[in-house]
Amino acid sequence: MANSDAELVGKILDLKKKRGAVILAHNYQRAEVQDTADFVGDSLELSQKAAGTDAPVIIFCGVHFMAETASILCPDKTVLLPDAKAGCPMANMITVEKLLAKKKELPGVPVVCYVNSSAAVKAESDICCTSANAVKVVESVDAEEILFVPDQYLGNYVSTQTTKKLILWPGYCPTHVKIRAEDISRLRKEHPQAIAIVHPECRPEVIALANHVLSTGGMIRFARQTEASELIVGTEVGLLHRLKKENPSKKFIPASEQAICPNMKLITLEKVLWALEEMAPEVKVPEDIRIRAKRAVDRMLEIGQAEQKVG
Repeated sequence: MANSDAELVGKILDLKKKRGAVILAHNYQRAEVQDTADFVGDSLELSQKAAGTDAPVIIFCGVHFMAETASILCPDKTVLLPDAKAGCPMANMITVEKLLAKKKELPGVPVVCYVNSSAAVKAESDICCTSANAVKVVESVDAEEILFVPDQYLGNYVSTQTTKKLILWPGYCPTHVKIRAEDISRLRKEHPQAIAIVHPECRPEVIALANHVLSTGGMIRFARQTEASELIVGTEVGLLHRLKKENPSKKFIPASEQAICPNMKLITLEKVLWALEEMAPEVKVPEDIRIRAKRAVDRMLEIGQAEQKVG
């Protein structure tokens, strides 16, 4: 760590203590931001951590919809996003107005909404899902036809794992679509012993070449448990920092060096410090939207709890 970074981290930790704050960082954040956080994880996991802590202030190092999810689950806490411009292009590919128009076209068809979406879109959905539980969520819906928003590639993957008919919204993650099938094929030839793990936001032809299709949390668990010493990782490159840190004896190869989310990289240590100093920018979901969005999130969480009880 550079001296300037060490000085910044010292200031952040001092002010964090004074504010009674907790710092959450998504797996795709810059390495130095991850290393300064109290918790590193995926978006929903971090929001649940936020809900479970006594800290009155949450510094959410991620993108806007993630901070909104924390606000949905923690209405009494102050949720700060260190860069207000850190948005999600895929979440922006669906608006509540467009969703309402589509629902009118498809009366009675339930909506399954990927958590990578705005609070307003969640509020107009029947149930949320993550990349890890999307198949289980879809299977839980009492309907044979489902509108799946906003990620067409996650939805396409889910459609291969269920007999239900999914109507797919034409959204996608610009970072994951940069990973190409030829990248996986080339790396497999260069590293014949490697296992390829890819995120379900990838294109179908990339998924077809993978050994395993996993969420970021799934990749972290798989990396710990597998006996394989080399893994080709098909997701945003920020995850490799944590993978290497937790598994120093294993080699992790990015499926594409181009798979960088510029929005995730907007947050820096300087901006984290500024957010703590100014107590801004705050992300607050209006109460009427929050209540309806939380209903969709809670329905998803209930599925996981029911499974744990059965197990």
